[in-house]
Amino acid sequence: MSSTKRLSAAGRMAAQLTFVGVLSATTGLISQPHVAQAQSISYQSVEVRGNARIASSTILSIAAVELGVVTSPAKINSAVQRLYQTGFFEAVDIDVQGSNLVINVVENPTINRVSIEGNRRLKDDILLGLIESSSRQTYSPTRAESDTQKIAEAYAASGRVATQITPKVIKRSQNRVDLVFQVVEGSISEIESVSFVGNRNYSDRRLRSVIESKRAGIFRALSKRDTFVADRIEFDKQKLTEFYLNNGYIDFEVLGASSDLTRSQDSFGVTFNVREGQQYNYGEVTIVSNEPDVDAADFQNLQKIKNGRRYDPRKLNDLIDNIEVRANRLNYPFLVARPNISRNDDTRTLDIEISLERGQRAFIERIDIEGNSITLDKVIRREFKVAEGDPFNQRAIQQAADRVRALDYFEEVNVEAREGSAAGRAVIDVNVKEKTTGSLGFGVGYNSSNGPVGNVEISQRNFLGRGQSVRFGISTSGEAKDFQLAFTEPQFLDRDLAVGFDLSGRTTSSSYLPVDFETIQFSPRVSFPTGEDGRFTIYYKLARSEVLRQETDDSTDDMPLYEDASAITLADVDDGAVMTSSIGFGYKIDKRDSIISPTSGYTLSFDQEFAGLGGDVSFSKTSANFKMFRSFFNDNVVVTAELEGGYLHNIDRGSRITNRFFLGGDQLRGFEDYGIGPRDASTGDPVGGNTYAVARLEASFPIGLPEEYGIYGGLFYDIGSVWGIDDTFGSDLNGEDSSAIIRSAVGFSIFWDTAIGPLRFNFAKPLKKQAYDETETFRFTVDTRF
Repeated sequence: MSSTKRLSAAGRMAAQLTFVGVLSATTGLISQPHVAQAQSISYQSVEVRGNARIASSTILSIAAVELGVVTSPAKINSAVQRLYQTGFFEAVDIDVQGSNLVINVVENPTINRVSIEGNRRLKDDILLGLIESSSRQTYSPTRAESDTQKIAEAYAASGRVATQITPKVIKRSQNRVDLVFQVVEGSISEIESVSFVGNRNYSDRRLRSVIESKRAGIFRALSKRDTFVADRIEFDKQKLTEFYLNNGYIDFEVLGASSDLTRSQDSFGVTFNVREGQQYNYGEVTIVSNEPDVDAADFQNLQKIKNGRRYDPRKLNDLIDNIEVRANRLNYPFLVARPNISRNDDTRTLDIEISLERGQRAFIERIDIEGNSITLDKVIRREFKVAEGDPFNQRAIQQAADRVRALDYFEEVNVEAREGSAAGRAVIDVNVKEKTTGSLGFGVGYNSSNGPVGNVEISQRNFLGRGQSVRFGISTSGEAKDFQLAFTEPQFLDRDLAVGFDLSGRTTSSSYLPVDFETIQFSPRVSFPTGEDGRFTIYYKLARSEVLRQETDDSTDDMPLYEDASAITLADVDDGAVMTSSIGFGYKIDKRDSIISPTSGYTLSFDQEFAGLGGDVSFSKTSANFKMFRSFFNDNVVVTAELEGGYLHNIDRGSRITNRFFLGGDQLRGFEDYGIGPRDASTGDPVGGNTYAVARLEASFPIGLPEEYGIYGGLFYDIGSVWGIDDTFGSDLNGEDSSAIIRSAVGFSIFWDTAIGPLRFNFAKPLKKQAYDETETFRFTVDTRF
């Protein structure tokens, strides 16, 4: 018997199934007993025939026949059904011979072996781990068909929807069979088109940037997001809902998502049918107390949502979190903040009253953790800011679950609360599934100024299951060679205190300078949060640095010849190896709405270093950076404004070239690396400066190409300067470079997010420059990891 059918699993398009079973039997077609048309009878004996492996007593127990009891044909037919349902038998027949009942059975064969043939993309160990049929098991046609469907679903999940699976049964001696799943692998089914119906406020292009599924592009062989996977469509629906809700469309719905095979039968067209609704803004946001001993005024200064701002539920959730955190600090352990939202359709605003009231009085009895075969219990437990005996708070438990997921140590994290040993007690069950946290990465890149770049990195994010991070990497390019070893304990003494160290070395041989640099340093550090988005770091640094003269191409071992160098630079060469012992601190705050593709918010960093705690030099060095993001035209245009600067103050002597600032390249486009600033008038060497400031303004936008190509454009304007030398060592510097002289450039960029890495093409034209500046009109960079 053979049959062909299209399988479907959880709403997914599965592979075509051709089922061939030499020994298959269909349970719905059951041999009727000979007494089917007779009257009810009673019998005095029962005989079982044809069984070899299965005991007669077992068959009689399953059939449930009783001697001496009047039995109808319907009961006999039910006995046949029960025997078939066990899956042990290929055929069952019950015959009444006078007062004797004879049960004739033909046993299903035993599986000798199970194999998979024709599979190349998915290995045997993966597919065999999915199916239920195994050797020494009784063969079941129903189970074989189910296994075929599971294999088909695995191929469908990998994008190979056209894969054909054919189970074949091969007879062997002694009532044994071999079960072979023959696989004809189909090609990957790509997404040919992604379209939207019902969207008025956001373009198809903008919505396609929100979802994970992408149309097949020119790098289709390297990309997986353009492969059709039905489960990803469901995830895309969630992403669309989240995107619209975060932008104030509270009534948004995905009415449906269809995926249709194209005429060529090798790709899909995906269409999302959406209903946007109206966009709502915040109205009045107030905090009231329903408890006589709780004063709402204690929480009013937490409310920073402004009337008229676009509704964003994330801001409301942050406010509720902050209220409940403060409630705990004020010794209101069971106080919860419940938002009551009043909808004003006329003004399209939402008035929100946050009611402070006491929730259910319950305490945490215990926290049970299971599934962590590698990660220590304490690594998971410390993400819970509550412990046994603390008041139960559902929001706090949910936040803890989110923090455990954010660790990225587990494939699955399930956190549930259940009733404990008595009323008012809760048990928190935490079930996790470990995943690989170590990685070996290789990277290649190219920069038009530094040439090819390569790197290798080994990292482990959950070292020995302790939640510690260890990373070692080396990189090399035409102008520099680096290594770095870093270690971090993120929760020192089980507190939100990160402790670690960095050991690094760097050798630089720049074509823009007549000298090389060699530096090695060790830096222990401690950092801690200063709020939800800020972090403060304190560090110590011990560094050894040396400035070496570059030899000319005509140099030999017997007669070394050196490049001409400024007296300022030669003074650093004469110092030989210099030890620097310093302490410093840094502060960073990140208010971006997205780390990967920000459209709003800002980042701020500030760093100060003080050298002179021993060592050979004494100085203070300050640097700061502020970057702001803003989007326009429904996020299609993103504008970035950035301001950064630094100041170096030397105490005991003039500054060293290893500590001074330089500008150019990616920092100030339109100029080469080391392209502007103080420069020796006789040798032309850049010597850097003690002070610098630069501002960058950039806008990125689509240029009309399909977004799956990942190509978009940008315009930029850079302006800045570097200046200030405290000791020239008799060198004559070019003109006024000891003071700030503004340089600026304007240009456009082509960004290309490819499967092999991001490419960037910068075309710049300097607007303000000096005659001795080194300009650059084109720069190209590419970076990839694999």
